[in-house]
Amino acid sequence: MTQAIIECVKQGINLIDSAIIYRQQQGERSIGKALRYLIESGYISINELIICTKGGFLTEETTEYLNWFNQHYVKNHNSEVTKTDLVQNLHCIHPEYLQDQINLSLENLRVETIDVYYLHNPEIQLLEISTDVFYQRLYAAFEVLESAVEAGKIAAYGIATWDGLRVPPDHPQHFNLAKIKSIAAEVAGNKNDRFHFIEFPLNMGMPEALIAPTQNVAGELVPLLEAAYRLGLTPIASASLYQAQVIGRIPESVVNAIGENFNSDAQRALQYTRSAPGLVSALVGMKKLEHIEENLRTKNYPSLTREKIQEVTYRIVEILKSMQLISESFNFDISRLYSVANVSTK
Repeated sequence: MTQAIIECVKQGINLIDSAIIYRQQQGERSIGKALRYLIESGYISINELIICTKGGFLTEETTEYLNWFNQHYVKNHNSEVTKTDLVQNLHCIHPEYLQDQINLSLENLRVETIDVYYLHNPEIQLLEISTDVFYQRLYAAFEVLESAVEAGKIAAYGIATWDGLRVPPDHPQHFNLAKIKSIAAEVAGNKNDRFHFIEFPLNMGMPEALIAPTQNVAGELVPLLEAAYRLGLTPIASASLYQAQVIGRIPESVVNAIGENFNSDAQRALQYTRSAPGLVSALVGMKKLEHIEENLRTKNYPSLTREKIQEVTYRIVEILKSMQLISESFNFDISRLYSVANVSTK
């Protein structure tokens, strides 16, 4: 993985995304090793890269670590963390825990400042607590993150979600992004808040962020991407390859619509996600040299035009309807996203 990161940076990648839970800290440590090599060899400056990571899950998914967590926090009289702060025996966003996780990530990554620090899948909290309690916890977590910005430990923060931002408003794990942004503004007080980023899945199998009206902004239900633009947030897409589920499964009608420049389903899937109007980055996990070279060939071609992404999305939606994954009455209009996001239609 360390070698893969080095190769990606050499080929032009400048945004690296991780989480402390990935391979039980080894993901971050691989990045740290790669950064040390790249910087000491004089190949790149740390200021040329955007380093992102996430916290909230227990650092290790083991019984031993769960026992350590309970002894170190819950049963420790010097700790304010209680049993109810740990959700599903795997997730905690208590301020005390988050502070420790940020420090540990800094150590693993070997950097002085993390560019973007995300709360990792915070919707898991809603499996056990009410919405009101969740937003109270989010307020306390944002206080920690704003303080971490002031201390120079992070430059900005956000939420990295799987379901929270793309499910409909009546879903039990739904997040109100406008409310979350307002909480950050309240925490920051008379300063500008540093809640600047959201991360969410966007791919051929999960196009909700692009087309589904899940977010209420100023009384209007709009898709997540439009909500992000209107709230001044930077959107980053995860799972661009639908966790490899698109490989070998993209229908011929979609293949033809995307065009003949791409000779693999991985490239086609990346081209679709990266073409979403206003999206800053389309994340993809890579550790083999051949995958890096294959995927990065997409950068040799421009993003899909408005007309093309509209056509491809239409075909995808029709397929999802036939599989009963989207309501037959569902309609969408991507055109307005281009004007809201101020993106060229060419």
